[in-house]
Amino acid sequence: MPSLSSTWQSPVSRMKLVAGLLLLLAALLYTLATMMEDRHPAWGYLASFAEAAMVGAIADWFAVTALFRRPLGLPIPHTAIIPRSKTRIGQSLSSFITTHFLATPLVLAKLAELDLAGRLAGWLRHPDNAAAVGRQLTGIAHFGVAALHDERVRDFVQAKVINRVRKFDLSTPLAQALEVLTSQGRHQAMLDELLIRLDSIMQDEQTRTLVADAITSEIRTLRYLGLGRSVGGWSANKFVDGLSALIAEIAADPEHLIRQRFDEHVGEYIDRLRHDPAYALEVERILAQLLEHPATSAYFANLWQELAEWLEQDLASDESRIGRRIVELSAGLGDALAADTAMRGWINEQLMAAAPRLLERYRGQIGRYIAERVENWESAELVQQLENSVGKDLQFIRINGTLVGGLVGLVLHALTQLAGG
Repeated sequence: MPSLSSTWQSPVSRMKLVAGLLLLLAALLYTLATMMEDRHPAWGYLASFAEAAMVGAIADWFAVTALFRRPLGLPIPHTAIIPRSKTRIGQSLSSFITTHFLATPLVLAKLAELDLAGRLAGWLRHPDNAAAVGRQLTGIAHFGVAALHDERVRDFVQAKVINRVRKFDLSTPLAQALEVLTSQGRHQAMLDELLIRLDSIMQDEQTRTLVADAITSEIRTLRYLGLGRSVGGWSANKFVDGLSALIAEIAADPEHLIRQRFDEHVGEYIDRLRHDPAYALEVERILAQLLEHPATSAYFANLWQELAEWLEQDLASDESRIGRRIVELSAGLGDALAADTAMRGWINEQLMAAAPRLLERYRGQIGRYIAERVENWESAELVQQLENSVGKDLQFIRINGTLVGGLVGLVLHALTQLAGG
């Protein structure tokens, strides 16, 4: 409960005190002037002034008090006007705001003046604002990353991803990708790369040894004669040399038969992916087996854990790369918008185009919210808020009523004396 000193520190309370003291002063002056009226005619003027001032002060006190509560707690009709009229006040306030502040032409005119795209560009270009955006987004990201450690989140995301991949028709985009590769001849470049890698592997000494051992184990008669290893090594060298020569021949001849066969096989594979339902089902079956394999789940879990840990460590750091990148992007966006008149114009045009729809959609909801909020407001809270807002000015009405009433009483007394001769 607020203390007495804190209560009288508010402007409204101080003005109430001033108005009350003026009423008390008028009462004291009236008492004194009435007692001294027989001694001098001037006291009659003061008595009339004080009497009228008390009447004016009490009348205005009643009028001001009746707005917010029942004067002296008495059930006088047409008092406590604001608490009893909350519903009507809320509806009137709602209608006033939606009509005079949210009217479509008014809002559009204000938007046209603001140049929001230009303001956004200028705001983002300021280093402090870009840094603030980075801090806010980094904080939000850091809060979200904490959820990645929860197994329920990981399992949920994994299930959704796998279900989405299951429903994905892989054969069609695979065929399209292969068509793009073949139309640009890049599949032949892939074949060249594959042959080069194969030649490199075959030229390796360990590979030659493996080939020689394989040949030796197959030629049993030579092995019994003690010639297996030497003949195997010689055969392996001949095999590797022959393969290298063939690879060189293919690489040098764009029309080589192997290349033609490769083109034919790729074309057949694309055709089967596009038109063979059985082959498409086989692709789906292979994909499903891959997704259901325990190694896939383990790989996904490990990848998820590593990603979560990296994100958490980076976002928690004062030198966060993600945060720094967000700041750079924010400032860069501001610079780009500031330099691009056409883009700013487009943004403003989109806002102007979207504003009427948004206003028509939400104007009624805003109005209903205002009306409901005022209607559901506690009477005491409503009165307190209004008194804090306009109560000081209302107390000036009491003060003015006291002074004006006194002056009217003084004039009337003077006219009465003048009329009486």
